[in-house]
Amino acid sequence: MASKESNGANLGFESELWAAADNMRGHMDPSEYKHVALGIVFLKFISDAFQAKYKDLQAMQKREYTDPEDRDEYRASNIFWVPKEARWDKLMAGSKQPSIGKLIDDAMVAIEKENPSLKGVLPKEYGRLALDKQRLGKLIDIIGNIGLGDNASRSKDILGRVYEYFLGRFAAAEGKGGGEFYTPQCVVKLLVRMIEPYKGRVYDPCCGSGGMFVQSEQFVEEHGGRRGDIAIYGQESNNSTWRLAKMNLAIRGIDADLGPHNADSFHNDLHKDLKADFILANPPFNMSDWGGDRLRNDARWKFGAPPVNNANYAWIQHFIHHLSPSGIAGFVLANGSMSTSTAFELEIRKNIIEGDLVDCMIAMPGQLFYTTQIPVCLWFVARNKKNGKFRDRRGTILFIDARKMGVLRDRVHRDLTDDEINKIATVYHSWRGEKNAGKYEDTAGFCKTVKTDEVKSNNYVLTPGRYVGAEAVEDDGEVFEDKMKRLIEQLAAQFEESDKLEKQIRKNLGHIGFPL
Repeated sequence: MASKESNGANLGFESELWAAADNMRGHMDPSEYKHVALGIVFLKFISDAFQAKYKDLQAMQKREYTDPEDRDEYRASNIFWVPKEARWDKLMAGSKQPSIGKLIDDAMVAIEKENPSLKGVLPKEYGRLALDKQRLGKLIDIIGNIGLGDNASRSKDILGRVYEYFLGRFAAAEGKGGGEFYTPQCVVKLLVRMIEPYKGRVYDPCCGSGGMFVQSEQFVEEHGGRRGDIAIYGQESNNSTWRLAKMNLAIRGIDADLGPHNADSFHNDLHKDLKADFILANPPFNMSDWGGDRLRNDARWKFGAPPVNNANYAWIQHFIHHLSPSGIAGFVLANGSMSTSTAFELEIRKNIIEGDLVDCMIAMPGQLFYTTQIPVCLWFVARNKKNGKFRDRRGTILFIDARKMGVLRDRVHRDLTDDEINKIATVYHSWRGEKNAGKYEDTAGFCKTVKTDEVKSNNYVLTPGRYVGAEAVEDDGEVFEDKMKRLIEQLAAQFEESDKLEKQIRKNLGHIGFPL
């Protein structure tokens, strides 16, 4: 398990790196300073990768003709071309100068000009007067001592771990009302482990900083697959967050279609004709200003028009609309989505359940998210529960109650451990009949397979706690009558001690003249 201080990175220099970045927070808008720090981290990474390739080409000159300044050599190796004015040694040389902000802006412009895939993505606001240049120079110096893009660092994914660490810390620092770009890593891991996106089209219409895609690619590689086995499609409405996602995927060499710009998935669906094999998403909870009044007759609302003051059921139907005939979606929603009885939402949930689309529901522990204390759940929706890939699960739903799981990472934030993630995912995999997943069995208080008829009789409520029952208590072998006698005697003894204590207090108060 990761230490509390490292947030999963365990690199040794996180606290110093974070302190330098966080030191700028008081000098700019809190929602902006993450882009300043992460932009520099990105710049260092591509400079390191470029420099490593540059040295390789120089060494090869002794055996064959190569030109270290040939752009095509870098593009052939999927490495960004870094022009001379943007290379890290030039920035380091100017880190103590008042012009360091302009140097960085010029570097970003030059890199975008030479690499069309980064056009409009990199931050270019380092030269503005409000940004403290001394603090900026200190951040340059600290990041300059960390290897990020050289061959050794890339093999250890140090850049990916630094980026993940920063995203988590920025989300925590922004707190409620900020950090919407970030889904806790343990939640993303669980979603990916559950639906297992080995091969096919992966889609997230509210992709934030792209964490779902990063975990999906890692899952494929960990299970013997190759990059390119999955095709990634995403969309993000916030421009700053869209740029963050583009950088997050670029530094990891992940090719993804996030559209040519940011856009609202409800009102400007950039992947209108996409039918995805896997959907992973963490949409904004209970979004009230989603413009639903302008979409009353939208083709996506096959199960009923969602209420205009809450987008939860609009998201659910958007996911279903984009699923392939054998696709599966796993997504996060507020707990209220499982049991809401408002007319529109209850009718939609009823139609989805009667359409036999709900495959699994998981109640999650509290305190997982930086941005909200609203309890959350995970929905898993399958287009076809009898698609030949797994056993026939038609007419049933798996309920998992994971509310007691997780460990506190600090006083207010909780994480699921890898063992807990594996336990939950294994239950689901064994339930749907995967090979080598073991035999599924109901576990009182934790998991239960339920027929949809029973869910209908419970007014279509999907809350796991209603179905899994109470946790089984291990029998200690004590005869019931003896146990009751012992408990009664213990209770009587407690009352007797309490009575003695009350009499002693009254006696002491009487000695000091207190009227009783």
